Amino acid sequence: MLCLFLAGVLVRVLKMLIPQTRNIGLPMMNLMRFKGLPILQQLHIEEQLLRTSSENWCIINDGTNDPTIVMGVSGKPAELLEIESVLHDQVPVIRRFTGGGTVIVDHETIFVTFICNKEAVPDLQPYPRPIMSWSNTLYSKVFQGIGDFHLRENDYVFGNHKFGGNAQSITKNKWIHHTSFLWDFDVRNMAYLKLPKRAPAYRSARGHLDFICRLKDYMPRSIFIDKTVEAAGTHFSLRSLESEAIETCSETEFRPLTRFLTNEELEAAAALAGQ
Repeated sequence: MLCLFLAGVLVRVLKMLIPQTRNIGLPMMNLMRFKGLPILQQLHIEEQLLRTSSENWCIINDGTNDPTIVMGVSGKPAELLEIESVLHDQVPVIRRFTGGGTVIVDHETIFVTFICNKEAVPDLQPYPRPIMSWSNTLYSKVFQGIGDFHLRENDYVFGNHKFGGNAQSITKNKWIHHTSFLWDFDVRNMAYLKLPKRAPAYRSARGHLDFICRLKDYMPRSIFIDKTVEAAGTHFSLRSLESEAIETCSETEFRPLTRFLTNEELEAAAALAGQ
């Protein structure tokens, strides 16, 4: 079980040793960057930070490992997945702790997460639409002059094609906004996903391949990540932390909601759908 130690001597030492990006007057935000961190571990980290940390965080994970399906907290496998294909090909399925839709992620997906105290962004009401609007302001800096970028029904799009899907969770004192950016994707993986019954109006019943686009066609990968950090630095005073600030242990009182669905659960969902 994942355990997160963010306080104490280790973090204090890191704060003194690691170069800081300071903007006077802006709220402090810890920045952690990973490459290829397994998506389950990333989501566990995010969930624990949301529940237990009193600080603001930005997490960037450049790709994950094997293709993995990630569903929102209330997602129903029988409605969202081609379960027989998922089971046959042994594609892992995760139910995350936030809302939002279903996505299949792999090493070509870039993840960006903001975890903020409610007072961190001045005048921002801690509700889904204001948070989405704030995120649009931030990413408009990243994509300034590139494509026809805008926020459309909670998706990041170029023109009429989606390349970024968002999910959120709001607690008493904090909120999280995380995004999966489709840098690239394997066409074959899209076949594991059904067309959702609840879809944005602008999708117009288009299939996956007619609905999404690749970020790589608009911007180099490293430039996107650098520009995202730069844009975050206009809203926060960033403090970089090394990944060693996160340790694992076998025992912890924190029990994440995010988990893999078992084959038995998927089989039961498929059987129920077939009735």
